[in-house]
Amino acid sequence: MSNIGDVCRWLDSFAPRHLAADWDNTGLLLGSESDPCTAILCCLTVTREVAEEAIDGGYSLIVSHHPILFKATKSLSASTRDGALPYMLARSGVAVYSPHTSFDNCRGGINDFLADALGLADVRPLRPKSMPPMCKVVAFVPVGDLEAVREAMFAAGAGRIGDYERCSFRTPGTGTFFGTDSTHPAVGQKGRLETVEEVRLEVVCPTGALHAVVRAMRAAHSYEEPAFDIYPLAPSPSREGEGRIGELPEPVPLGVLAERFKVALNSRAMQRTPDADRPVQRVALACGAAGEFLDDAIRENADLFVTGEMRFHDALTARERGISLLLPGHYDSERPAVERLAARLREAFAQIPVRPSERETIPLVGI
Repeated sequence: MSNIGDVCRWLDSFAPRHLAADWDNTGLLLGSESDPCTAILCCLTVTREVAEEAIDGGYSLIVSHHPILFKATKSLSASTRDGALPYMLARSGVAVYSPHTSFDNCRGGINDFLADALGLADVRPLRPKSMPPMCKVVAFVPVGDLEAVREAMFAAGAGRIGDYERCSFRTPGTGTFFGTDSTHPAVGQKGRLETVEEVRLEVVCPTGALHAVVRAMRAAHSYEEPAFDIYPLAPSPSREGEGRIGELPEPVPLGVLAERFKVALNSRAMQRTPDADRPVQRVALACGAAGEFLDDAIRENADLFVTGEMRFHDALTARERGISLLLPGHYDSERPAVERLAARLREAFAQIPVRPSERETIPLVGI
């Protein structure tokens, strides 16, 4: 039987936690990884109704998009607002995992779901994630040392490119050296010019891991003084990041796009700016309550910015800056993707019952 930790590791792989915003609180926030996982309930937010549904239904894990513990909490007393639900769930043995902004930003996550619902192409991050400084280490290795040196460098943190690990390149060549009287060459003899068949081994690594990678290379290398080069690399564009921006195949009047989007999300609280006839094509988006991304959308010359909900004064700023808005509501911009996540979990853990909450409801509706 799978345990809570197995599901956590799958979620960490699908929505890596390094994609979360710095201010966020993600991962297993309540419970033990070693406990068995008998059933999973997915929701947008852990409310009292959802907690009671989990307890009544015998669920061992809630996957809640929004964190159950977000700000620092001084007490988990049942008599406090912040402590009541965690206390109730802990007493009943129900764990809670929150992917939150990791799920917003990952490939196949909420922002990608919204981009698909809008029909966008050429989709990329609106706010690309800063890539760590990288370098390339080139080591010159005798053929017999190749595997040992390469594995040591991989173990020290080299060789990762995007989602690929153990990446390297090698080229055969010929090396020469002349050992002076103080040397102890591993190949040939000192005092004469030696020629050795070698391999040029190239690996990339984060600059922060450089010293560990070089130490590992030296330790696994049979040469007394290995030859190696270090090349700093220019930052590469990141495929990861927050929000999304893309293009519609052709300009569409805002009012027409809003109706399509409303149907796609089954939104009950859709709002838009009054410029219904304005054609829009370049669209920026960020799920939830993401008004802070408006400046990013304007910087990217977007015709339209889409987010779940927005403050009044941010909407005024958008009007002043000439960018249209489409607001499907916080709940309706995220809940459909949570239901899709439940389907993904069912595929990954066929032996575990998984379903989205049936008691969770939208807190506000139009009248």
